[in-house]
Amino acid sequence: MPQQWFYNWFNSPYYHLLYSQRNQQEAEFFINNLCKHLKLHPHDHLIDIACGRGRHAVYLNQQGYDVTGIDLSVENIRYAHQFENPTLHFYVQDMRAITYINCFDTAFNLFTSFGYFDDNNDNILALKTFNRALKPGGMLVLDYFNSNKVRKCIIPTMNMTIEGINFHIEKHIEHNRIIKSIKFEAENRQYDFTEKVSLFGLNDFERFFEQSGFSITDYYGNYNLEVFNADTSDRLIFICRKNNA
Repeated sequence: MPQQWFYNWFNSPYYHLLYSQRNQQEAEFFINNLCKHLKLHPHDHLIDIACGRGRHAVYLNQQGYDVTGIDLSVENIRYAHQFENPTLHFYVQDMRAITYINCFDTAFNLFTSFGYFDDNNDNILALKTFNRALKPGGMLVLDYFNSNKVRKCIIPTMNMTIEGINFHIEKHIEHNRIIKSIKFEAENRQYDFTEKVSLFGLNDFERFFEQSGFSITDYYGNYNLEVFNADTSDRLIFICRKNNA
């Protein structure tokens, strides 16, 4: 597979520094709501796809579930290994090439960890591997930003200083993708990274899920699992069921 922007950026320690202020309490609140809504059973087998350094996977495991986290970043998984135990494991895998078949009761893809690929066929391929990894009737939770709100609320330029590093961030929309340029100097070296995420909406996901063997059972607009509003909701959160062959 060709090298794309996320390989270098997600393996960089500066990625985690820039996003170090993510709200852990909010993440745990979301997980608690999902577990209650999905009526997960003790010792269910779960997979966290694009798990990063494992914050959601670790919390799910603390609630009593058997959890596997996968991420394409070698550095992320190396970091996450410190949290492993007999019911929590982390592996380097690309979401387009997940090796598991009929293994998990529920799959999670959280915090807009999707829509990175240049070719939509790769997005559908990823969803098909999510599907294949689930047991018959298994569930998928996919948490994405609300692209309609992102379009309206884009901030073209901003600066953030974190631990003495000044991050200069520029955003624009191009070919139905939000492009974020991240420039900074650290350790006497200039860095320039890019993020590209597709501005998928409800209709796009409906098509993708149909093509990849899922049925949408519910969708919500925030981490409190309230009704999705295309104009005002912060998130677009899908609960999907794997179609039985």
